[in-house]
Amino acid sequence: MIEQEIEAEYQPEAGEKLQKVLAQAGFGSRRNMEEWIAAGRVSVNGEPATLGMRVVPGDLVKTERRTIRVGERDHTARVLLYHKPEGEIVSRDDPEKRASVFDKLPKLRGQKWIAVGRLDFNTSGLLIFTTSGELANRLMHPRFEVEREYAVRVQGSMTEDQITQVLKEGVMLEDGPVTFDKLEDNGGEGFNHWYKVMLKEGRNRIVRRTFDALALPVSRLIRVRFGIINLPPRLKRGMSAELGEGEIAQVLDWVGISTDEVEPPAPKFVAPKPSVPGRTRNPGGGNRRSGSRSSGSRGVKR
Repeated sequence: MIEQEIEAEYQPEAGEKLQKVLAQAGFGSRRNMEEWIAAGRVSVNGEPATLGMRVVPGDLVKTERRTIRVGERDHTARVLLYHKPEGEIVSRDDPEKRASVFDKLPKLRGQKWIAVGRLDFNTSGLLIFTTSGELANRLMHPRFEVEREYAVRVQGSMTEDQITQVLKEGVMLEDGPVTFDKLEDNGGEGFNHWYKVMLKEGRNRIVRRTFDALALPVSRLIRVRFGIINLPPRLKRGMSAELGEGEIAQVLDWVGISTDEVEPPAPKFVAPKPSVPGRTRNPGGGNRRSGSRSSGSRGVKR
């Protein structure tokens, strides 16, 4: 009897936490889902949900917006890449009624696209959208230090002292110092000069403000990579491309989110190898080489 009680005490709990399942299904962040549960906005199999509750495949979870069956493949994460042009905002509500990136995204039923980070009105390049709140959080949260890579055109060119400052000493901004993890000189003509920079934080307008502090105004800014996802070279401005099942499995694995698929199909498209060498942070723990072999037109590296 005692042995059975000890075994039961250390038996791992079955199922997944309810707030995690809801977040992965695209309802919102885990924290928001905990608030929904506490407010009585969620039920499981017809009964009010409680904080700490776990669910297993087959359970029926209902909220004010929609109902899902735990474990159904229809509710796996979706990931969309969008080539944002200049002149669009990353918001659904704008008092000035400017064009929004959300205007051009594919419509969803019972889910919503969550933007992974933002790009300001005058910045173009890669934007990632997902239906998984948990995936969005893993990619955006500062503690995961996911790499962001930009192509930057500035008015003027950097001195050797300025290059040393941004790479080692740091540039002091009003909200704290900033350093670039990588800086590559891509040359230029006339008064304009191109650089490729990489950093692991997403503070508001951080690249523009850093170059402004060096008296080098940015005339063009393009995000070309976010973590292991590159801006596909064939994806024109204003266009979007959804990742396939195998590519999504790669991304989920990289950020440390487990999937129920035993052997996902191989990606049909992968992006060219990024020009920044070295290691890319794995938000799920550890590091992975960013210089792996890749080819094709879409944005996930093999």
